[in-house]
Amino acid sequence: MQKVVSNPGSESDRCLIVAEVAQAHDGSLGTAHAYIDAAARAGADAIKFQAHIAAEESTPDEPWRVKFSPQDATRYAYWERIQFTPEQWAGLKRHADDAGVKFLCSPFSLAAVDLLRRVGVHAWKVASGEVSNLPMLDAMLRTGLPVFLSSGMSSYEELDAAVARVQAAGSDLVVMQCTSEYPCPPEKVGLNLVTELHDRYGCKTGLSDHSGTIFAGLAARMLGISVLEIHVTFSRAMFGPDVPASITFEELHELARGMRFIETALAHPLNKDEIATEKAEMRRMFGKSIVAAEDLAAGTLLAEQHLALRKPGTGLPPGELPSVVGRTLRRAVQRNERLQREDVE
Repeated sequence: MQKVVSNPGSESDRCLIVAEVAQAHDGSLGTAHAYIDAAARAGADAIKFQAHIAAEESTPDEPWRVKFSPQDATRYAYWERIQFTPEQWAGLKRHADDAGVKFLCSPFSLAAVDLLRRVGVHAWKVASGEVSNLPMLDAMLRTGLPVFLSSGMSSYEELDAAVARVQAAGSDLVVMQCTSEYPCPPEKVGLNLVTELHDRYGCKTGLSDHSGTIFAGLAARMLGISVLEIHVTFSRAMFGPDVPASITFEELHELARGMRFIETALAHPLNKDEIATEKAEMRRMFGKSIVAAEDLAAGTLLAEQHLALRKPGTGLPPGELPSVVGRTLRRAVQRNERLQREDVE
């Protein structure tokens, strides 16, 4: 089992929460900018898009994964319609900087790598379908930027090759557990692989979450992930193929609150003995003492029916009741009066 980091509340150990827009903007530049502001307000650390340049990544006969767009006759036409110009990408990057969130964008061609290199990205996110695209990976590695490597469609043989390439280049690496289903049911989230990937590669791990909930990300944080990527949408009534696998910005806000709560809690381990000392006064207030169940005369040979347990805990503790039974009362006590150690012999 992968251990959580020793001080997950520190700045360097905060889980990077990445709000994944992907194509949710549907080609609207204004909507893309609106996503940046919404993600920043909700508490995301980074905003992520996908850079598709139709002529550089696809052929005109590329099939649909899901035929969702009534206005685009082909998948290729869809890529053409939603792609942004270099100037528009640069504007989105500036907006992210101004909003205080890191700018991420997955490239899907060498041309997109070159475009994003000029625009500026915080790290490279290698999409699940691009893990074996070693020429494109090499182009990313030449920049020296960190690499977030998704694993959703890869065998270990493919992942091993890509990881070895990144590690040989000396780039910071996060291997992302990912299940390429939209939405992803809980039995396929693969939380076990978060720890398995960490143990296999000795690097930071992350989760690219398609469950459409906040639960998988919070659970993965307890397993020590360093990056959480999660799709976002303004509403589940929005258009687009990723909406069922997305969370709303209200949910993203709760996710961010939960992440920081978990990190703060993990960053402050407690010592049980120190807690007991610290709460001694409260313990006396809420604890119980051995008291007289009735008025008792001095010299009474104490039996169980003579004794009861009542708050507060400032007399003999309940654990001493067996040792008090059968002993002699040294002085007279009234009903409900707490017994002290010197009262019995």
